[in-house]
Amino acid sequence: MRRFRAVPAIAAASLVLTTLCAGTLPEGRAADVDAATAERLDGAITAAMKKAGIPGVGVGLWFEGGGSYERAFGTADTATGQAMKTGLHTRIGSVTKTFTITAVLQLVDQGRLRLDAPVLQYLRGPLAEQLKRVAGADAVTIRQLADMRSGLFNYTADTAWLAELQADPNRTYTPEQLLGVAFKHPMDFSAGAKWEYSNTNTVLLGVLVEQLSGRSLADYLRDHVLEPVGLADTALPKGAEIPSPYAHGYTTFSPGGASVDASSWNPSWAWAAGAMTSTLDDLHTWVPALTGGRTAGGGPLLKPGTQAERMRALPTGYPGVGYGLGIAEVNGWVGHNGELPGYETVAAELPQDHVVLVVIVNSDEDRDQDDGSLSTLIGRTVTEIATPDHVWSLPAEAQPDATPDATPSGG
Repeated sequence: MRRFRAVPAIAAASLVLTTLCAGTLPEGRAADVDAATAERLDGAITAAMKKAGIPGVGVGLWFEGGGSYERAFGTADTATGQAMKTGLHTRIGSVTKTFTITAVLQLVDQGRLRLDAPVLQYLRGPLAEQLKRVAGADAVTIRQLADMRSGLFNYTADTAWLAELQADPNRTYTPEQLLGVAFKHPMDFSAGAKWEYSNTNTVLLGVLVEQLSGRSLADYLRDHVLEPVGLADTALPKGAEIPSPYAHGYTTFSPGGASVDASSWNPSWAWAAGAMTSTLDDLHTWVPALTGGRTAGGGPLLKPGTQAERMRALPTGYPGVGYGLGIAEVNGWVGHNGELPGYETVAAELPQDHVVLVVIVNSDEDRDQDDGSLSTLIGRTVTEIATPDHVWSLPAEAQPDATPDATPSGG
């Protein structure tokens, strides 16, 4: 969901759109929304891509009992001209938060955590000692970390750290290093006073999952979230790896603002808040599991009461945007968006109509366009046609996500 920018945007370098076509269908499949709607969607998406200079887009729209629309547009690799395809892997940015918070809520179900207990009741080791030195942090609860109301400083808003990342995007960061950056700053406000998006919250919760489960976050997610839901093409990488075949991602978050291929950059700086990889079809499977709290076999992913707590979206201060426990509500759509240098994603459901939307974009070069992000542009373009009463629309200043864009950003 949203990016919070700390400084004005650097002007994005021009990106040549090499292969913009009307859209390719997944192999062996066909769009089964009516032909007129599919044609309107094809035309609108293609026009939006051309106007914004987007290299490649994957879009999936699935209606329960009412058809689907699954298309790929443009180019996955501008160096080779490889076409975008719906089956390519991508980096999903802050959609990762939905997985990490699911793990946290499973620990709540197991009695290892209490949502309204202070995080310092559970945190151990040097990080606990560092956090104790942050005035007011003793009042921060697990719930406030999950619903972005902790007040803890967002490490991706630290300009010195951002300059370091921009200079060397292949560097490996540990969660301890990331939280160390955050804990050097005072809290932005008293715990629970308001809503403010912060990657620090989710990284800290990822550390708790590891400490309480005795396993790496990647392994815990694989065994307790990904496999039960049936997500064979989704993972939290240990380093910069992304499974093949994948879409190359293009960004201007580089020295001088030049457009570069960021697909091999190390996303460890985002870890539990934004480092996962997935595919269009896996995200299609994940969204109903996320919003319904069920596994692939129909069993509970979370207890019903815990799932209800997750889904209770509170106001954020931005019209039409609410936020629950690692999940957002945007004009009736429930899910999350994500951004990482080179990649943007939307994964959401319109629960009352049982419609799932997934958008994948292999660029974050928004060029100051009015929607604030390319994924929001495509999401709005699709929903204006498919679900005109519920348009995916986020103001540029209220797009919850966890990543620096082409500028120093708070995520």
